[in-house]
Amino acid sequence: MAKESNLTVRPTRPINYAVGMFGTSIPINMFRTFALVFYVSYLSALTMENFALILAIYTFVDAIDNPVFGFLSDRTRSRWGRRRPWLVIGAPLLALSFIMFFNVPAGLGEGTVFWYALMFYILTGTFDAMINTNYGALFPELFPDEKVRAKTNAIRQVFQLVAMIVGIALTPMVAQALGYSYTAMIYSALAVAVIIYMALKCHETPEAQEMPKPMLLKSVIEILKTPKFWLFGLTRAAFFGAFALLQQSVAFFTRYVLDAGGVETTILLASVIVVAIIAVPIWVKIIKKTGLMKAWRAALICIAISLIPLYFAGTLLASALILVVLGFGYGGVLATLDVVGLRILDEDKKRYGVQREGTFNSLSGVLGNTSGLFVALGLLLVSRIFGYESGDVPGPYPMEAARFLISLYPFVLLVISFALSLTLRFKVDEKEQVKEEENQEKPPV
Repeated sequence: MAKESNLTVRPTRPINYAVGMFGTSIPINMFRTFALVFYVSYLSALTMENFALILAIYTFVDAIDNPVFGFLSDRTRSRWGRRRPWLVIGAPLLALSFIMFFNVPAGLGEGTVFWYALMFYILTGTFDAMINTNYGALFPELFPDEKVRAKTNAIRQVFQLVAMIVGIALTPMVAQALGYSYTAMIYSALAVAVIIYMALKCHETPEAQEMPKPMLLKSVIEILKTPKFWLFGLTRAAFFGAFALLQQSVAFFTRYVLDAGGVETTILLASVIVVAIIAVPIWVKIIKKTGLMKAWRAALICIAISLIPLYFAGTLLASALILVVLGFGYGGVLATLDVVGLRILDEDKKRYGVQREGTFNSLSGVLGNTSGLFVALGLLLVSRIFGYESGDVPGPYPMEAARFLISLYPFVLLVISFALSLTLRFKVDEKEQVKEEENQEKPPV
């Protein structure tokens, strides 16, 4: 017998859902951007190869736990909804593991630090996956119309970019003043408050509670049989791998190429994020004129092209100006990427008649998180080619290592991402093309 539901039939305001992106993004942006810097450069407790191994191990763990969270979420039937319980429970667990990751107990030996970092890296990534699987699963259910989705996605990406200003751009200065430990505590408190607010303000549909519960093995097989799932997932993985390296290597670039510190790192990161905030509404207009897929591919090209002059940049001003172009392209990817994924999810629901956003998003997340393997490979190459081990042992070519991490290797990944994006085709694109051709054939009035 189904449990009595407290859910009411009323729409969710886009801003109430979108603000959740601020809460989910603050801790994880600091985590992904400064985990490497904290353990390898700041503490010099791990080598570059140690950290590459942590990323590789986590990627395989994530491949197991992510689908489980999605499946359990899809099968949840409670009086509070399917997603809300997971969000409310997951937020404080994420905060606790995140705080512990940046609070290494004094007196740990070198080998013990590795296992400590590995454990809390896995826990932080796992609870982040739990939250984002359920947060992402709410999106198509709450906003079935693509125009409303585009509007809501634009709002939530702005919230994400604001969170990136805090979690990425301001972190070098905040951590320099307060330390990484207190910075993590402050960000965690903000994240928990916003995520719980969002969860309580989003109104899941009672109809979703009455739909058949998906079966794990059947769902996984049907999703994995979808070619577009693989194409989109690998495209995302290559892009996220490139951008993760860009985020993490800015501090190294500032230190070894510009011979500068935290303030300059903040300026460079802010150059990307602030411009991306401005660019998101511009890209929404571009999407209306060119279509979703063309806009997405144009944004990927914009980022890739900007990385070429970045390799040769040697001053703060030149680097910031180049990153302005990169930030414009990044705003375009944010405005388009998730909406492309929702098209695939809509096709899955129409084909099989099952609402399994959680399982789909978690499997997509697993494929997307193989970006960690791309990042691990990049760090391993830097260690082997340029001899960079840690902040205490930077090797003979730290400047070349930093340029490789921030430009050459991400450029290759972005070329791969763009090439894969060309293989994705949707019927709605064909309809848009026909409509465009018909409009062009109409004689002027």
